[in-house]
Amino acid sequence: MSESTQSAGYLGHGTAAERWARAQLFFEAKEYATAARILDPLAGEAPEQLATRLLLARAYYHSAQLGRAETELRGILERWPVEDYAQLLLGRTLQRQGRAAEAAPYLRIAAAMSGEFPQE
Repeated sequence: MSESTQSAGYLGHGTAAERWARAQLFFEAKEYATAARILDPLAGEAPEQLATRLLLARAYYHSAQLGRAETELRGILERWPVEDYAQLLLGRTLQRQGRAAEAAPYLRIAAAMSGEFPQE
């Protein structure tokens, strides 16, 4: 058995709660790609779990998987359009991809939702 096969088995082993806890540990250790590998199947098993999907999007963002982060965040916002952190992170993800014009509305919405209004 290869090392990657053994690793994949460990990462996916256990109950959903155990895998969630394991993903959080990897995320906190800044092992974002590993956290994403654990969270991706979890998000697929329970797409109604906002926390799982947000942490997955954050893991993708921090591991520079920006296309995946964007896709996940757009999915979150389809289901939870008032999720201000998803608005903010989508804006930052688009900025990081050099798409500032696309990012601007998401960043404005996030700021307005958090009560940060521009000074005029």
